Amino acid sequence: MDIQSFRIDHKNGIRLDDYPTTIKDRPSDETLQNELIPESVERLKELHWKLYAEAKKGVVVVLQALDAGGKDEAISYIFSNLNAQGLKTNAFQKPSDTEKKHDYLWRMHDLMPERGQVGILNRSHYEEVIAPRVHDLLGEEVIPDEEDKESVWKVRYRQINDFEQYLDENGFKVIKFFFNVSKEVQRDRLLERLKDPSKNWEFSFNDVEERKHWDDYQDIFEDMLSNTASKHAPWFVLPADDDWYARYIVSMIMIDVLEDIDPQFPTFSEDEQERIDEAIQTLENE
Repeated sequence: MDIQSFRIDHKNGIRLDDYPTTIKDRPSDETLQNELIPESVERLKELHWKLYAEAKKGVVVVLQALDAGGKDEAISYIFSNLNAQGLKTNAFQKPSDTEKKHDYLWRMHDLMPERGQVGILNRSHYEEVIAPRVHDLLGEEVIPDEEDKESVWKVRYRQINDFEQYLDENGFKVIKFFFNVSKEVQRDRLLERLKDPSKNWEFSFNDVEERKHWDDYQDIFEDMLSNTASKHAPWFVLPADDDWYARYIVSMIMIDVLEDIDPQFPTFSEDEQERIDEAIQTLENE
């Protein structure tokens, strides 16, 4: 699998129609579930342990999608297998009254992982350039001086790019996944949530209301992805109709990221090794 085929070229704008929501030439779901994903998860776990043990760098993972796009399932089937101490998962919520009194990126710092951790953002700071734009929710008090509502989004794109470059330059790699789901498959998944009592809890009536803005969302996603795909914080567009294949792609991209970081288990210095040898001898002589 060529993972780079899912990566957005940061030098060019995109159209989501150019990124398929399903891939014909892919492994079967059975092969993915029973062979490929278990193998990739084992490799990912190994690398994650090294990242946690070394504690020099961290990884920020952004998951963005419309409802029923597959974000939660990627967390459940891929990231939940990792060492819990080295994982920080956050579900991005509406800003609190306190958060509204600050700049829109202020609350992101508490959501960031520590060195040695992988931080999962289930939705993220990108919500600040999506929903307010669809529903015209941007208050006058947050518009920068000498800007208007039409130009403020370009300003925010630049600010987000600067924020992600800041993270990268300080040892925190940023990887972003967009779950590209078709309108038909989203409908089927929402219907399943309604009809299956065990999945009713996943359904929100707001999901149906948001579908009325499908075309607006697609336009905004294209603009967002085109303006925030960068070399230091790339976007990967996943064929989210293929839920198991999308999860596998996530795992393989994460392996590639961690292999590039190349974390290592810490080793003892010469003095420490002498103390270790003494401790071993003491315990063995008990």
